Amino acid sequence: MKRFTHIGVDGRAQMVDVSAKPLSARSAIAKGKIKLQPKTLELISTDGIAKGNVFATARIAGIQAAKQTALLIPLCHTLPLGEVKIDLVMSRDSAEATCTARTIAQTGVEMEALTGVTVSLLTVYDMCKAVDKEMQISDVRLVEKSKHQL
Repeated sequence: MKRFTHIGVDGRAQMVDVSAKPLSARSAIAKGKIKLQPKTLELISTDGIAKGNVFATARIAGIQAAKQTALLIPLCHTLPLGEVKIDLVMSRDSAEATCTARTIAQTGVEMEALTGVTVSLLTVYDMCKAVDKEMQISDVRLVEKSKHQL
């Protein structure tokens, strides 16, 4: 079994030293969904939620969160994000969020993509909680990551 890179030989948590690694073009895509009542989906699609445009706000929140990942998760490296994109799509009983993050760095952007998608879903929850007491966030996961040498 592989050793955890965030745990030192003394058993203490540590930030991984990536200083000797070469820069690479990296990307990650994360997805998640929020189950919503049909009436809530209708209100979202007609801008009928009192707090404003739900998906526009969720996009901005997800982008902001991805940019702040290193402040939220203690052992994450601060990364220069080249792109963060949040897409939200409605289905008959839910909305699915996708976060794509890209950088040129010495470590990957998985945590930024996961943070971005999670906060975008939490924002949908926050904006709709007055009208939907049965919302459920689920299936947050990394679906793709890539690394290409420069």
